[in-house]
Amino acid sequence: MATGAPDSQARFGQSVKGLLTEKVNTCGTDVIALTKQVLKGSRSSELLGQAARNMVLQEDAILHSEDSLRKMAIITTHLQYHVEQSSDLQDQLNHLLK
Repeated sequence: MATGAPDSQARFGQSVKGLLTEKVNTCGTDVIALTKQVLKGSRSSELLGQAARNMVLQEDAILHSEDSLRKMAIITTHLQYHVEQSSDLQDQLNHLLK
């Protein structure tokens, strides 16, 4: 019986070592998965920040385009006025030359 107890303790010790190794490996795997998730979340934050910056740039471009369109509308109105004036002057000149 004296020989059976140390043998039983050795098997128990090996069993505990195996379970402990398994738990450590599981914990390591969980830590790796958690780290990947944190890094992924960090990358998502970066992507959201970049998207926000791009939106601001697009908004500025749109505002600049609207301003340009307003200016072109004013220029078009002025050109129409001058065309009408030149047409009137042309008519007056033709009338005087007759």
